[in-house]
Amino acid sequence: GAEEIDEEMKAKMVNDAAAYIKSITEKRGRNVQWAEKAVRESVSITEQEAIEIGVIEFIANNVDELIEIIDGVRVTTASETRVLKTKGLEIISVKMSYKDLFLHSLTNPNIAYILLFLGIYGILGEFSNPGSFFPGIVGGISLILAFVAFQSIPINYGGLLLIIFGIVLLVIEIYTPTFGLLTAGGVTSLILGSFMLPKATAPFLRISLVLIISMSLATAAFFVFALSKGIKIQWKKSVTGREGLIGKVGITKTVLDPEGTIFVHGERWQASV
Repeated sequence: GAEEIDEEMKAKMVNDAAAYIKSITEKRGRNVQWAEKAVRESVSITEQEAIEIGVIEFIANNVDELIEIIDGVRVTTASETRVLKTKGLEIISVKMSYKDLFLHSLTNPNIAYILLFLGIYGILGEFSNPGSFFPGIVGGISLILAFVAFQSIPINYGGLLLIIFGIVLLVIEIYTPTFGLLTAGGVTSLILGSFMLPKATAPFLRISLVLIISMSLATAAFFVFALSKGIKIQWKKSVTGREGLIGKVGITKTVLDPEGTIFVHGERWQASV
């Protein structure tokens, strides 16, 4: 089945990576056995152990020390063998451009997560107030940036669908009140989807727990507030039209025999007795 295919593909990828690392270490004269073991068994060692078994050549505490150590070292490239002459050279730091900084910030899973919610809120705001444009523009840009970020971050699309489904449940709760049932389901779907969204296990590629809880609770609070306002409006006594005149005191302008004209709240109405 699909699981067997995945296992076969995984084994092929591991074998290809092992063969590639072996070819590199053989060319560089490094420890081939450890390199293959690092790929197949994901083993790790300290820098001192790496020196002892021939995995690395130098240990430098900073760039200046590294520049001093590699002076006179012979290196072989694809085209030639050269001797490094680094003594006395000026170190030039190349900073990222504003464009690179912006794109780099998008790869932060927390930023991508916030952009996703801003996009959803913006689109919902535009649908709630057609023609306002600003929420739709902000929402559209945020959603596009979020999906650009998700191209660089390994994500679980099942988690993304759960987030969208949670928002849909909360929206339905506003228009078809179930007195908390859909709200509970929506919040649960949001939290589960947020935890499932990052596919990577590395801490720096996961969404902050505080951010997940904060965004989920803020979203739930907003929709609960909107729901409570909607329910109050539904139960509120009508103050306009004929329903709004019930129990009010007016002034008769003509004789009611049996119909006539009355004056209530600055308006003329036809009334009968």
